[in-house]
Amino acid sequence: MEVILKKDIPNLGYATDIIKVRDGYARNYLIPQGFAIMASEANKKMNAETLKQKAFKEDKIRNEAEAMVKLLENVKVKIGAKVASTGKIFGSVNALQIAEALKEQFNYDIDRKKIHLDGDSVKEVGEYKAKVMLHKGVSVMVNFEVFAE
Repeated sequence: MEVILKKDIPNLGYATDIIKVRDGYARNYLIPQGFAIMASEANKKMNAETLKQKAFKEDKIRNEAEAMVKLLENVKVKIGAKVASTGKIFGSVNALQIAEALKEQFNYDIDRKKIHLDGDSVKEVGEYKAKVMLHKGVSVMVNFEVFAE
């Protein structure tokens, strides 16, 4: 039986994929749980229209992400932290502080979940890089400096 997935399902497919599964799996699990709908001609046409609209939105979001990459390439964020005499920070600097600093200093609103550091956090004063994943396949390295307050 062919079904159209409504949600991403690991090891099976992504939303809006048309896949072939066994009849019992479709009737007893996928369709009742709301994970899929039957792939009738009408549903296939609706799925094709949904894919067109999704591609248009995806292209727009990708263009916005690429424009943001150009803005973030030459940015250097400064983050102040309380420091011990040895140069170690009390606490740590993580993605949340970087996101807040980008918002305060440059007015760029970036979700903290899209910012990835080498390791979990920074615990010493110095210059570092963080990877910002703006969109699927679009990322940029942002330089940031942790200094003593």
